Amino acid sequence: LAMSAHAQRAAPGEVTASAALVGIAQFDTGLDAGGDFRWNDLQASGTLTRQFTSDFAAGLTLRYDYQDWSFDNPKAFGGIAPWSNVRAAVVGVNLTWSPTPEWRIGFNPTVEWSGESGAQAGESVDYGAVVSATRIFSPDLVLGLGAGIFRQIEETKVFPFVVVNWKINDRLRLTNPLPAGPAGGAGLELAYAMGDGWEFGAGGSYRSYRFRLDKDGPVPGGIGENRFFPVFARLTYGFGPATRLDFYAAGFVNGELSVMRADGSNLASDDYSVAPAIGVAFSHRF
Repeated sequence: LAMSAHAQRAAPGEVTASAALVGIAQFDTGLDAGGDFRWNDLQASGTLTRQFTSDFAAGLTLRYDYQDWSFDNPKAFGGIAPWSNVRAAVVGVNLTWSPTPEWRIGFNPTVEWSGESGAQAGESVDYGAVVSATRIFSPDLVLGLGAGIFRQIEETKVFPFVVVNWKINDRLRLTNPLPAGPAGGAGLELAYAMGDGWEFGAGGSYRSYRFRLDKDGPVPGGIGENRFFPVFARLTYGFGPATRLDFYAAGFVNGELSVMRADGSNLASDDYSVAPAIGVAFSHRF
C-alpha cells in the first residue's frame, strides 16, 4: 500500500502486472507442554492492475499458498498431529481512487478459501476488506492509516495499521514490508541501501493464520490457527528496477497453536517462544 501510494501514477489506459514466488521454512520448534513441530510454506501470487482514468485504478490479485506441517508428540493435542497440511486460495480486488494529487483512497475486498486437505470448501471461506487513506506529503514521505475487517471461519477480526513510506535519506527508508490482509496488518521495516543493487532490512509484524480442518481428521471439521510475531532480517539483490531476490532470516516469537471445534469453541492450545525460520522470495514487475 505504501509503495503503490508513493509510486508515480500510471497513465490512463496503462496496465501493469507483477508476480512473486515465496518459500519459507520454519525449523523444529519446541512446544511449551511438550513435543515439537515444524512447517514449510510455498506461495505463488500475481497482480494485474489497469489505470482506468487519471484518478481511478482497479486490479485483481490471485494467490495460492501451501503449508506442509510435521508434529512430534504434541502433548497438548493428545500426542497426535492436529493437522498435516494447509492450502489457501485467495482472490482479491484492488481499487484505488485519488480525489486529489496528494490523496489516495484504497479499498481491497478479499475472499479466501483456507483449509486442510479434506476440509469442506464451503466451510473454509474467509472474506473481508482492507480500507486505507494515504497522503503524499513530498516525494520522500507518504503516510496514512488503514483498517482490515475480516470474517475468518467463525471469528470476526478488526485491526488498524499505519501506512508509511519514508525515504529518510539517500540510504535509509521506513516502509511496510507486508500486504495487509486476512493474516494481519502491514508491519514496519527499516531498510538500508548498500549500493550495487544490494539492500538490507529489518522489521516485524503480526500474523494469524486460521483454517478449517479435515472433516475426517482428529477434530472433524474443526478449526486450526497459528498466531505469531515474525521478526526478520532481509538481504535483497535487485536485478534492475523490476526484478528482485529477497533472502530472509526470521524468528517467529510469542507464538500459539490452537485447535477449536467446528463451532469455534476452544478445544486445545499450546505456546511456543521462538521459532527460527528462513525464507526466499523472487518477484518481478511487468
